[in-house]
This record gives sequence, C-alpha cells and structure tokens, in this order.
Amino acid sequence: MKLRLAAIVTSALVVTSLSAAISPSGAAPGNTAPDRPVSLTVDDIARPLNTDLTPRFGWLPQDSDANEVQSAYKIEVRDADGEIVWDSRKVTSAQQSYVDYAGETLEPGSRYTWRVMTWDRRKHPSRWSAKAAFETGLGDTDWAGASWIRRPPGTADNPAQERDEWTLARTEVEVPDGRIVSARSYLAASHTAELYLGGEQADRMSNFGYPSEGYYQAADVTDLVTPGETLALGVKLHWFSGGQGRAAGIPGVLLKLELTYADGETTTIVTDGSWKVRRGPYVTVGTRNGEGLWIEHLDGQAAQQIGDWTEPGYDDSQWSGAVVVGAHPVAPFTHLEGQQTRLAETVVHPERILEAADGTPVADFGRIIPARPGVHFEDGVAGRQVPIRAGYELADTGRVSTTGLSTQSTNMSFPYTQAAGAQDYLAVGHLGFRYLEIPGAGEEITAEDVTATVVHTAYDEDGAATFESSDATLDDVWDLMDRSLRYSVQETFVDTPTREQGQFLHDTANISIGLMSSQRERVASRQAIREFLLSQERYWTTGNDAGRYNAVYPNGDGKRDIPDFTEVVPDWIWRYYLETGDKAVLEDAYDNLTATAGYIRRHIATSGPTQGLVTNLSGGSGQYLYGIVDWPAHGRFGYDMTTAARTTVNALGVDVLRKVALIGEELDRPDAEVAALRSDADALATRMNQALRTADGSYVDGLLADGTQSAHAGQHATSYAIAFGVAPEQDVPVLGEQIASQGMKQGPMTAHVLLEALAEAGAGESVLNLLTNEDDYGWAGWLAGGGTFTPEAWELSGSANSASHGWGSRGIVDVTESVLGIRTTAPGAAEVELTVPATGLTHAKGSVATQRGRVASAWTRTADAVTLRATIPVNVTAVVRLPEGSYLATGPGRTAPERLGTANGITSYRIGSGAWTFKKGA
Repeated sequence: MKLRLAAIVTSALVVTSLSAAISPSGAAPGNTAPDRPVSLTVDDIARPLNTDLTPRFGWLPQDSDANEVQSAYKIEVRDADGEIVWDSRKVTSAQQSYVDYAGETLEPGSRYTWRVMTWDRRKHPSRWSAKAAFETGLGDTDWAGASWIRRPPGTADNPAQERDEWTLARTEVEVPDGRIVSARSYLAASHTAELYLGGEQADRMSNFGYPSEGYYQAADVTDLVTPGETLALGVKLHWFSGGQGRAAGIPGVLLKLELTYADGETTTIVTDGSWKVRRGPYVTVGTRNGEGLWIEHLDGQAAQQIGDWTEPGYDDSQWSGAVVVGAHPVAPFTHLEGQQTRLAETVVHPERILEAADGTPVADFGRIIPARPGVHFEDGVAGRQVPIRAGYELADTGRVSTTGLSTQSTNMSFPYTQAAGAQDYLAVGHLGFRYLEIPGAGEEITAEDVTATVVHTAYDEDGAATFESSDATLDDVWDLMDRSLRYSVQETFVDTPTREQGQFLHDTANISIGLMSSQRERVASRQAIREFLLSQERYWTTGNDAGRYNAVYPNGDGKRDIPDFTEVVPDWIWRYYLETGDKAVLEDAYDNLTATAGYIRRHIATSGPTQGLVTNLSGGSGQYLYGIVDWPAHGRFGYDMTTAARTTVNALGVDVLRKVALIGEELDRPDAEVAALRSDADALATRMNQALRTADGSYVDGLLADGTQSAHAGQHATSYAIAFGVAPEQDVPVLGEQIASQGMKQGPMTAHVLLEALAEAGAGESVLNLLTNEDDYGWAGWLAGGGTFTPEAWELSGSANSASHGWGSRGIVDVTESVLGIRTTAPGAAEVELTVPATGLTHAKGSVATQRGRVASAWTRTADAVTLRATIPVNVTAVVRLPEGSYLATGPGRTAPERLGTANGITSYRIGSGAWTFKKGA
C-alpha cells in the first residue's frame, strides 16, 4: 500500500505536462488535426438546468493519432441573444474537467450555450465542438416573491398536526398569448412533491435535509404549457415527520414557474396565498417499522370523490385557502441549493404471475428491485380494500412471507381501497422487493396488470463499466455487485431501500466508491460529501466532538456518530479526487479533514499501557461504542470488542493521517504541516507493529486497557494492517497466506478490505477464490442461495435482516483493479495502470469509463503465452505491467510503446492514446 500511494502521488506530479510524459520510442510519422471534442458537460451533467453562477466545464478531446494529448483549449460561452459572455482565449493546459467559468457575471434562471476547441501535442487545433447548453439556477433572492405554502394542520375532527400529512394544492392561471420558447419550473418541498400542469405530471422532487440545507429542482415543462389557454397547476405534497435519513422540518411547498416568450417577455407564476389546498385521499395507518417510514394507504373512493383536481376548470370552491409560511427565504426554509441529482424511473412488468395455494396472484419480478408498485383493476368494487403487499421471499403457502427476517421487520403492505369500475393504483413511495401479492382483487390479475416503477438516481448514459471473464461465477458476481450498487441510491444514498432508506456514512462511502468506478457516478457522490461535511459543521466542531461526522445524515434523530464511520471519510474524499480530479472538493473539505486528523491525534495515548495507540476512540454507544469494527455483531467473527486500542480503529487512524497528508500535499499546504501528518501516521504504524503482533506475525484484535494483547487474532486485524499499509512490506506475502487460509471471516461491510489485503499480498488466486467460492460466505455463496442483491450480512438474523444492502458491493472496485487489471493512478485518470493479474483466469475483458474517457483492456493468459489489447483515450497515459518476457508490442499506425524495463518479474511499458496490442508466446 505504501508503494501504491507513492506511485499515485508521483503520477500526479508527472502528468502536469502530458506531452512530455508520453514520448514513445517509435512515434508514427505525420499528424492529423484533432477531431472536435465530445461529451460536453457542466458540473458533470450534459444539460443542467440549475447550475450556480460559476459553472465548471468538461469535455473529452478526440484524436486519431497515437499518444495524443490536449495541449490547450478554448471555451466560448454565449447568452440567449448569442452574445459572447466569456471567451477564455487559448489556454495552455491539459485540463479537460472542472474548468471554472471566468467571464461576465451570469444571470440567474438564464440559458447559455457553450462550445470548446482543443489543440494537440503538435499545436494543431480541432474544430469547434457542437454547441451544448446549460441554464443557471436560482439564488435565495431570485424566487420572485414565491411563498412556501401548506394546508392548515390536522383534520376537521382533530386539529393536531398529522405525523403523516398528505396535501393537494392547486391554482389556475390564464397563459398569455404568444410563442413560448421555454417554460421552467423550480420546485422545492418538505418532503416529497409531485407537480402537475394541465393534468400531466411535470416533475417530482424530494427534500429530506434540514430546512436550512434544502434543495430545489428545475424542470423543462415547455411542452406542457399552451399559450392563450387556462393552465391548471397542482401539487401533491407528502410530509411524513422525521425519520431515518429524513429531517422533520415542517410541511411546505414552493414553486416558481417562469414562461419565456419569443419577444423576450416573461410570465411568472408562484405559490402564494391565492392557492387552494385540501387533505389528500390517504388513510393514516401507522408506521412500517421503527425507522419513521409510514404505511401508504390510498383511498380510491376518496380520490374518486375529489375528482380530476389537476385539470383546468375544476371546482375548488370548497377547498381551503393556503397557509402562507412566508416568501422565500423564510424560517425555517432559509436556504436552497439547486439539486443536480435526479431520479431515473423505469416501468417494468413482472416476469411471471404465480398462484399461491389459496389462489392469490403473486407477481414475481425475478430479482429485488427498489420500486413503486402499481396495479390495474378492471372491475373494482367501491369500498373493497385490497391489501397489496410487497416482499422479498415467499412463504410455504406461496404467499409473500411476512416474517421479520423476510421483511427487514418492515410492514411492506400497500393497502388500497377501491373505487367502482376500472382504475389504476400507483404507489407514491418505494420499497425494495421481489414479489408483490394482490389478494382479494376479485378478478384475474395478469402480468400486464402489474407494474413496478424502478427508481434510482440517474447515471451517466455512457458511464457503465463492463466486465466478462473465463469464470461464469465471477461474471455473475460482477453483475450482482453492479446491480446492487445502481439500486442503492434514490433521493440519497441508502443503506437499504426498504427498512431505513437512510444515508448512513459507511454505507454511502462504500456505495459511492463502487459507483464512481462502475457507473462514472459523480453528482450524487459530491452531494453526499457536502452533506456529511455539513453534519460536522452542525454537530461536531467543539471540544472532543471536533472532527467527527454524523453516522446518518440527514436524519431525524439528531447528533450521533460511529467512530470508524468517521475514519473512512478522508479515504472516500481522496478516492473521489483520484477518480475525478475535482480539486475544489478537496479545498472545501480540507478544514473538516484536518479536524478529523485532530480527532485521531488526540486519542493517541501519550502514556499508560496503550501509549502510542489510538485508545477508546470517542463516539458510538452500545454495540458501536469506540467503533463498530463490522456489522452485524456476528459479522465480526469473534472480534474482541473489549479491547481499548483496537487494531482496526488504529489502522484506519493511520489511513486518516496519511490521506489528509496526501490531500494537503495536493493543495500545496506547508511542508511542515504535511510532514507532521506523515510522521504521526508512521509513528502510529510503528507502534502497532510493536504492540499488536503475535509470534507468527499476525495481528491481534488490539490491546486491553491494561496493555495486554487480546487473545483473539481475527482476520479483520491482519487484513486491515495489510490493506492500510501498516504491515511491513517484507511480511505481507506470508500474512496474505494466513488470511487467505481463513476463507471469508469478514462481513459485507468490510469484505472489500479483505480483497484489497489479498491483492496487496500478491495472492491473486485467493482473490478469485474469495469472489467465486460458493461453499463459503461471500458473494458467490449468496448467489448460490438465491440472493439477487448484496446483503447486510452473509447470514441474516435478528435486526440484521436486510437482503438489499449495497455496502457489500464495493468489491466491484477490487474486481476491476485486481482481477481485470485497470487502475486509476493519477487524479482524474490522467494516468492509469493496466496489468494481467495472476488469478488463475485465462481471459478477462472489460472497460471503465474514467473522467477522461473509456479505458478498455482484454487479455488472455496461459502458462506460456500472454496477449493484452488495450484502448486508451486521448490525454491519458497508461503504464502497462506484464508478466516478464519479450513482447511484440504495437500501437496505432505501428507506433511502438516506450519500454520501461523489467523488474521483479514484471515487464513494463508506457503508452498513450489509441489501440495497443502486446503479445508474448504462442
């Protein structure tokens, strides 16, 4: 690990001049001009509608020549009238992401177009890219008097605030004549709102954060507004108190709809006291579990009686006037940020309809999905209640199982009261489930009648990594991890889409790190990082609290932390930077991270039996006191929780100090500051090696308060020592053999650490075995048992009962790096490393969509032959490390790579952009 970190930093320094870094020994003659840049983004989004006033630009340079780089760029930004507001001129730079806007002050709520051109290493220019567009969003003073509104609390029978409140709000306006060139809605809500225009759903947004840390969402609704006609505006608002992953706040909705005409005139419609409101057609039932989720019971009869309230001409004379909280910004809604994440929604039908023993139709979707169920009824009976129920497993009767273990101790019902006749039921909230039963429907239910609207955050259209290999089980494991990661982010990152739906810190870091590699995910990760930094600023800034982060954020239960959750934050932010090259996030986070380093430093005992070790790291309670190690408790495999100086906590402490040092170095912090962090990290690692090892070299679980070693030396302790660069380099191979011999003795939460440790030890075959062994705990064993989503624990029991936990999918990064052999080694993928790992596979093929474009590798390996084919994007350097030998190596136009030499059984080359082939043997 020490060597790997050094290589990363060195690479970051080298690639500041890419044209110098790539100097192949046999460059092809001639040169063609670069092609026009493609994949233009602003803040990592193709066409954002709510950037701030200092957007950041990105693109992919294109060139058919070998070893090409971008030596310069020029950006041009124009306003809606076609006037240039920024001409960057020619900028000599390889930067192609997060280029800051530096022109005239942009106007809020305005549309701009931009384009870019680039120069290659021989100073030849490209053509201009195709034009791309972006729109600025709104600041807190740009809402044109729009007010937060709500309905009067309670009901006619009980004026007390309902804890699960549904509100319908509406108004109608006459749209002026003229040609509308754009219509934009800006919507904010506490908690979830659906916007309707002219009877059609126009947008949906959720806001689970604290009211002072809220979001609004922008949408293009031009096609839903007709000039010269009456426009009905409606909002369905659901506020459901505080809960896991959700701050309470108060109910409220805020809307600004702006219409822009061809002649430059605008019409603005806002929420205010003229709107009408009423209670929505939902029956308050109770909570699904103890985490604050509410059972959703739609009363179809009540909905039928309310009628088509989103249509123009509706009679709302019996509705109440809206309660105005105040014009934005107003307490408690004092600040809004433009939300750049969006939900992607895909409607699917079940693979089949099963029939339970009692005749109940049960829809089987084939795998666990996070979704909103829907059912079409052709012959509804007024007042008949259909207890629709989702589930993970089937009982022996063929019905959906309702045991705590099968449901995550969650009431997964969606009761529906029918109206008369044909009707469609569609849930507003989602759960994770595989099965959906529709008992007592009184009619035949077919697969066409049942739907699930699968929901997850929107990912880059061309961001998915690919993988296939000579091992079918490994391919299935990849698919399991990939799918589980994609399904683990909805409005926020979640531990599970069912039981809690909360943004837990360790879960979020694991899922984010996986998705940044597997889906080129950027936006949700950046948002989550920001939110956890805010958690520190809200709760953890003084005294012994300083430097910590909330274990869940946002959330309804206030201030609480788990020590080793806090410890993963510097690594998460460093990995975000390594993937993206987004230095602004490092700058924003550095003070928080130095506070986290201080948290570790002040818990290093200066005297006593545990001197020199992180001891009783403050935080947590109960099972989490001083650190969680792994979860659930049986996933610790006997880890000694009585230790005062835990090996895992100390290894993470070393990593905190080293990662903050790396970040400080990237930000050009004073040398003494960086050196002090490294010195403290090295001293802590040295003390660990003195105090925590047994006679055979393995690591015990920690020291007891009296300084004696724990009698237990679990896999966690040694795997952490290896993975976080504590174990002496010369001892790592033997230690790797020790932990490999133990099989899987870590839970899904930390299994990636075991994979990293085995890879660091050079135990490639053990990496493959851990991933594919169906007879032990692990991903393959979970698949063999029928699992379709990574679990909370390899063996579910008690409260550890989630069969849909994305945190166990971070291992996809280890498959990419240590099995396929593609690794990012410099920030923003300016440099990557390609290898042919010795895992026992004979073939692997895959690709990763990096910040600078797609890197692809396909290789075969036998006892006497190796072939690797690679494709590298423009502006990227790759170091290719192959089993020692003499290779026939060619690139585009028969260009030869730069041979770096042979050492320690590895022959290395440096290549640039283009398609390359390396062959050795038959």
